[in-house]
Amino acid sequence: MSCPTYLWRKLTPKQRDELMAWRKQQGLPWHRPPHRTSEKTRYHVTAACFEHAPFIGHSRDRMEIFCGTLLGVFRSRNALIHAWCVMPNHYHALIETTEILAVLADLGRMHGRLSFEWNGEENTRGRQVWCGAAEHYMRNDAHFWATMNYIHHNPVHHGYVAHWQDWPFSSASEYLAAIGREEAARLWKEYPVLDYGKGWDEAKF
Repeated sequence: MSCPTYLWRKLTPKQRDELMAWRKQQGLPWHRPPHRTSEKTRYHVTAACFEHAPFIGHSRDRMEIFCGTLLGVFRSRNALIHAWCVMPNHYHALIETTEILAVLADLGRMHGRLSFEWNGEENTRGRQVWCGAAEHYMRNDAHFWATMNYIHHNPVHHGYVAHWQDWPFSSASEYLAAIGREEAARLWKEYPVLDYGKGWDEAKF
């Protein structure tokens, strides 16, 4: 049994409204970062499904549940969550923590538990679901803001939505509400994504 890809475009307007309402109910504050360039406490954490198969995006419900589970892992270690985005086959988060090794171990346990659950649901015991999580510390503020832009732009880059805030499984909407579109546009231009992706158009807020 193969997993169908989660396609935002196939949702009805009512389903999209329900997802937006779900996001608002999460009450996820956006944490503006302190200026810190020397301590290795800010990290871009990411992981992908095996062979980039859309296991997370098997269904809308799974996407919603996974978001809560992922953010719960970070909160359990008192990590500040500066940005996050869950895609059908991978996820990104920009967090601040002094316990990065513990966070990675927790993510590994989460991957194992979800692999067991999802393979049971789909009758695919023994299937590999995840590649391991990886982390990259933020070298300076420029690296931090470029990563922020990259994470929030991800759904647009992959063609799921036309604007950052249209993707319900990310912190983009809260980010834009907190700093305003004018400031977000300034940060997009001042801290381009560079090696994260080339040839992109202007960000679409």
